[in-house]
Amino acid sequence: MKISIGLRLFASVLLSILAVTASAVYLLRQNVLESFGDYAVQIELDRLEELSNELARRYAQHGDWRFVPASGQRDWIARELARLQDERAARVLAVPPAPPAAELVAPAAPAAPAAPVSPVAAPAPPAPPAPPAAPLPPLPPPALQEAPDADDGSPLQSRITLLDANGKLLAGRPPGSLPPARRPILLDGRTVGFLAVARTTRPTDALAYAFLDQLKASLWPIAAAGVILSALAASLLASHFRRPIGRLANGARALAEGRFETRLPDERSDELGELAGHFNMLAARLEGAEQARRQWVADTSHELRTPLAVLRAQLEALQDGVRSADPEHVAAMLRQVLALSKLIDELYALARADVGALDCRREPLALWQLAREEAQAFAERFQAAGLVLECADAPPRSTVLADPDRMRQVLRNLFENCLRYTSAPGRVALSAQVDGAALALTIDNSAPGVPDAALARLGERFYRVDASRSRAGGGAGLGLALCLRLAEAQDGQLRFAHSPLGGLRVTLTMELAR
Repeated sequence: MKISIGLRLFASVLLSILAVTASAVYLLRQNVLESFGDYAVQIELDRLEELSNELARRYAQHGDWRFVPASGQRDWIARELARLQDERAARVLAVPPAPPAAELVAPAAPAAPAAPVSPVAAPAPPAPPAPPAAPLPPLPPPALQEAPDADDGSPLQSRITLLDANGKLLAGRPPGSLPPARRPILLDGRTVGFLAVARTTRPTDALAYAFLDQLKASLWPIAAAGVILSALAASLLASHFRRPIGRLANGARALAEGRFETRLPDERSDELGELAGHFNMLAARLEGAEQARRQWVADTSHELRTPLAVLRAQLEALQDGVRSADPEHVAAMLRQVLALSKLIDELYALARADVGALDCRREPLALWQLAREEAQAFAERFQAAGLVLECADAPPRSTVLADPDRMRQVLRNLFENCLRYTSAPGRVALSAQVDGAALALTIDNSAPGVPDAALARLGERFYRVDASRSRAGGGAGLGLALCLRLAEAQDGQLRFAHSPLGGLRVTLTMELAR
């Protein structure tokens, strides 16, 4: 089942918004419950002002807390609250009710004769008593039985604790695990004790539940807004990402069809722009590999065609009787066969090296001694070509782990390259030095040199430097490429540089055997 990117983004954004909304609602609910709980505790502490004043008066009367009974401490505060509530109710009932407003105006009486005016003014009649202030809301009925351990649903009387100035329990509920809210009992500005109220684990104020009910009713609009915002954000994000991803998909399809010239715009500065840049690099390498493959096929065909054409011409001349099968003509044909056989062997070795299947047996080998032997084998040919062979002193160590046959093949190709492409009179120098844990074997030859642009391409197959590496020398352009692959197959390195003698310097680096 195919799920589009837009649908995936929509689901992701929607789930994120709903998760954030649910978390916000949960945190808001917890904060509301805690805030209303603190508010309810403060109200309960304010309702204990009368009890606090009464306890301060009795403390001043006795001088200490001796008036608190030693037995029945848990129910004593509840009884005190009930007593104070009864006294307050009695005081309210003892005050006569104020007359109605209509009775305050007396009917008009006949005017009495005027009394003589006394030098002292008569006292004004007393003002009617003011109505009493509205009392605090009544406390719930006292619960004299032992309060439960949990705070949920417990009445105020069962959650009050009387402590002395040092925090020692005097009466009321023993302190629980929740921290109580306290108000000091003051006498002449001095704290003589505390009234503490244990907090409840749920609010008792109905406003908290009303607010939470309204919050629940708002969840549906919030969810609908989340869906709309998710769809909008997902559509924008999908259109933002779908275009470059579509270009990548089309480019990959073009590469699969063999159109390696395909390139993508990489003007973006995000990961998709970086991916487009890597795509272009991959396409360039594939294009280069395809060009190298075509050049390889063309060069191989050309190199094979040359000796085959010479053999065919000589055989047709023998067949037509133009030439006789004398030793000279047979030797010429044998040289072409040997050149063809060498070319095929080099191609085969290169092909096996490319796939990592080149056979190399690693054993201790004195590389400097082997190089000296191969150089001495070329001494006569160097002398005949007008070249002087120079060998430096032996290094202190020269034992490496390598295949003697493969290493001999590398050295022969390098000396053969010097023989073919060094102008007479010239020089060929062989030297070696130990560099840390490696042996660097160097072969230098004199002019002509190699241009800078050609140094990096000397390891390519069928590559020749036009100015001095012509086909007239007899090479197919595979010798240095084969040497490079043979050295890499034995964990060695072959580097090309300009020689101080004016020609080419080839450095073969191998790790010394322990």
